[in-house]
Amino acid sequence: MSGPGAGRQWVLLSYRLPREPSTPRITVWRKLRRMGVAQISDGLVALPADARTREQVEWIAEEVSDLGGTATVWIAHPAAAGDEQQLVEAMTQARAAEYRQLLAEAQAAGEGDEAGRRRTLARLRAELRRIQRRDYFPPPDRQSAERAVSSLHPANTTEESTP
Repeated sequence: MSGPGAGRQWVLLSYRLPREPSTPRITVWRKLRRMGVAQISDGLVALPADARTREQVEWIAEEVSDLGGTATVWIAHPAAAGDEQQLVEAMTQARAAEYRQLLAEAQAAGEGDEAGRRRTLARLRAELRRIQRRDYFPPPDRQSAERAVSSLHPANTTEESTP
């Protein structure tokens, strides 16, 4: 199939929650952010469609309904390739920023003592896994962050002795 609409499928969630209390809205938005959604507009988010993302979005939709809101899940594809490219680019840039932050933290920890590196290693590994779970379009920054976190492992560090 070629032409408009021939790109990948996306799972979209259109949702609306009451303004007050704000806690349910904040909770839902945090869950969506952890999933790595692209925000198309207020109350409309998208993820590349696969079995996992569709299930995740359906769970969020059910939660929105349980909280007194409305939610609809759609499987769709952008009519124009440029629109899809904008979604992909937004998601890629968001993950790249997260990887750059992780890289900076790993580099800062690498300058510390061995005990500090060990304490930081587990936390950064967990954060790396969280980012990777929502990384649908891996940027080059991913490999740099992975190497930096891996370099904190005691087996990968060598203390240089200076006279």
